[in-house]
Amino acid sequence: MELVLFDLDNTLLAGDSDFEWAQYLISCGVLDREVYEARNQTFFDQYKAGTLDIFEFLDFQLKPLARHSREQLDAWHREFMESRILPMMTADARGLVNRHIEAGAIVAIVTATNSFVTYPIARAFGIPHLIATIPAQEDGNFTGKPRGTPAFKAGKIERVEAWLESLGLCWASFERSWFYSDSHNDLPLLNKVSDPVAVDPDETLLNHANARGWPVVSLRG
Repeated sequence: MELVLFDLDNTLLAGDSDFEWAQYLISCGVLDREVYEARNQTFFDQYKAGTLDIFEFLDFQLKPLARHSREQLDAWHREFMESRILPMMTADARGLVNRHIEAGAIVAIVTATNSFVTYPIARAFGIPHLIATIPAQEDGNFTGKPRGTPAFKAGKIERVEAWLESLGLCWASFERSWFYSDSHNDLPLLNKVSDPVAVDPDETLLNHANARGWPVVSLRG
């Protein structure tokens, strides 16, 4: 049995769903462009630099969910999927996912982006399991706060291990384990699996992958 884990943003997607969700809400007039566009870019730059405070970012990212009904959010997300996400789902990414699924592996997306944004994306890829940052809810409405450990940096290992435990499994249950990622922020989980793969990597991850002899691939075809 094999375990195959995928980062989502800039790995399976040729872009960042987190960043694009905020930009989409700005384009719809839901968020104030002057206030939110600069902050969205700042957080994105911090992520790329490895300096992001995940809780500060989640406060920014999740608050808009608390201001609107689930019905309205779902309607916006359907348009977001059509206009922003589907164009970022490349044939190469779909093909790689399908090959692992057809080989009988247990396949999951592991992403810091919240599950409201990412669950429909996982479904569109045909991936049955999603390990994402969880936006807390009360009475069916989002509170604007995260619940539990964010799936970010070493938190991805904690969340994956809790998920495996819920299935009655552990790392030793698998002959091989894969993790595909573009980001140096994912080095903790990349170093945990038996088969790390750098996908269209940032410079830091590319240097690390070359030094370790990890495969480096592109899914931008």
